[in-house]
Amino acid sequence: MAQAMPDAADIDAAPFRKVRFWQPRFAVDRLADGRIYVRQIGELGDYPRRLTDRLLHFARSTPEAVFLADRPGGGTWRRVTYAEALEKVRRIGEALLGFGLSPERPIVVLSGNDIDHALLGLAAQYVGIPYAPVSPAYSLVSTDHSKLRNIAAVLTPGLVFVADGNPFTQAIAAVFPADVPIATVRNPIPGRRNIAFAELEDLRPTGAADAANAAVGPDTIAKFLFTSGSTGSPKAVINTQRMLCANQEMVADCFAYMRDEPPIVVDWAPWSHTAGGNKVFNMVLYNGGSLYIDDGRPTPADIHKTVRNLRDVAPTWYFNVPKGFEELVPHLEAEPELSRRFFSRLKMMMYAGAGLARHTWSDLERLAVKATGKRILLVTGLGSTETAPFSMMCTVDQRIPGNIGVPARGITLKLVPVDGKLEARLKGPNITPGYWRDEQLTAQAFDEEGFYRLGDALRFADPEDVSKGFFFDGRIGENFKLTSGTWVSVGTLRARFIDHFAGLVRDVAIAGLDRDYIAALVLPDLAACRAIAAHLPDDAPASVVLSDARVRAAFSGKLRELARTSTGSSTLIRRIVLMHEPLSIDRGEVTDKGSLNQRAVLANHADLVDELYRGSPRVIEI
Repeated sequence: MAQAMPDAADIDAAPFRKVRFWQPRFAVDRLADGRIYVRQIGELGDYPRRLTDRLLHFARSTPEAVFLADRPGGGTWRRVTYAEALEKVRRIGEALLGFGLSPERPIVVLSGNDIDHALLGLAAQYVGIPYAPVSPAYSLVSTDHSKLRNIAAVLTPGLVFVADGNPFTQAIAAVFPADVPIATVRNPIPGRRNIAFAELEDLRPTGAADAANAAVGPDTIAKFLFTSGSTGSPKAVINTQRMLCANQEMVADCFAYMRDEPPIVVDWAPWSHTAGGNKVFNMVLYNGGSLYIDDGRPTPADIHKTVRNLRDVAPTWYFNVPKGFEELVPHLEAEPELSRRFFSRLKMMMYAGAGLARHTWSDLERLAVKATGKRILLVTGLGSTETAPFSMMCTVDQRIPGNIGVPARGITLKLVPVDGKLEARLKGPNITPGYWRDEQLTAQAFDEEGFYRLGDALRFADPEDVSKGFFFDGRIGENFKLTSGTWVSVGTLRARFIDHFAGLVRDVAIAGLDRDYIAALVLPDLAACRAIAAHLPDDAPASVVLSDARVRAAFSGKLRELARTSTGSSTLIRRIVLMHEPLSIDRGEVTDKGSLNQRAVLANHADLVDELYRGSPRVIEI
């Protein structure tokens, strides 16, 4: 007989799986002008000079442990141990020394996550050559390659790497000068100087790589990471060895159980972004864990790959974006054995990138209790590309999503009153020294005390108890005033809207600057809308589906329900329009990781904004 699904009372009564986390204590300074400084009491522990020192350590202490695994072409797992990885890193690193590479001529990686990409990046760091993993979308999704062209102009690369030359031929021809060599694993690019990756791996080391490694220090540039562009053009963030190593000591201090039990991770997050490339990848390396590279994605088309991989490997730590958890839940519900395996040794789940809907939060708690009899911590934090990224983390029981926790050990959080909000600024050894070849942007990023301006507003979960953490309170630059002078907190309102529509909405752009009331451009979840309009043909265009009376009635009903919970004009959305066309990466409306650029969407769709306030048959209103 199938086990009954636990109800709310069962979940509340279930104990948490025991996991060792930090036990922070805080010093709080409140100044007369409203500034607040928050830091943990106690110093950050020692950390290495170079991240690859951890590879050396585990290659000696646990040489046969699996470090990396992937599935080339979706086939069987290919595994590399710590000892094998170090040997390959030394060989590749020595080969890279022969290309005249430097911070002025770094390596650019265009393709996605795989073992070859990982070994190349570690080899570059080992010998002190910066590399820049760039989102594949800038080559494969973009039609004008404008962002890739801007990146190439900033970096002036001396070597480009792609695993498979075929998909990248057009982008490389359009962007990179003919004298820049291209390293490939397979399918070299015609008409270019190609270097076979196998040749880099096969070089017999002479000791030159080790000599170069000895010269690498805390201030050596490890990599350039580009911001997502959700608030403007991508910027080249300098990542030093000090940043990466200090940040991982902060992570190990917080996730204390990883010092006792090396993490086993199944993860898809792209290494072109700081969450996947720094937080996840480096966390595995720093703690001697195993990273199984997930070839799936949080989409209806590719979630089955993630499910296949989770059938094989039970993680001890799991990260995903909210949409990824949302896509995973139906599979965990449909396959009890998958659910039991997924939760069997899981110590914690982490989400980031957007707010997690309450229904998804509840589903994960319910499934964990059914599979194990215990609740498993589900948390989020706050960070940015400029902070390497780990800065704030929640590790205490929460009944609702959204608490981003407290500042990590070694970081000082400064809160500055701005327009009725508390703007967050950070200082610590994990903060970038600036943006590559852009002194003006670097200067603007830091305040007079040297604190990095996150651009986010925070609010205390409990103003009398810092240990209770903080909630995200919107992006300072996105907030606006209505004609009444009332401030609208866009980030908070967007999260509330998406949560309320419970799977019907992918994202939303909030309008209302210098208007009498708030309205919104809504990016609906087309699959959910098709399910409502099931009487329509499967291939009905998006415009037909979103114009269907049943779909519009569903949105209208949800909008009225949301209005009843609003507390005033700053939270009342009176009108919405469902967007028929997908957002454009070339026009800056959406980043390569799927984050909506509020400003660009409103600017590029000014006609729809006018419809919202003028009225038209497309508008849905309360």
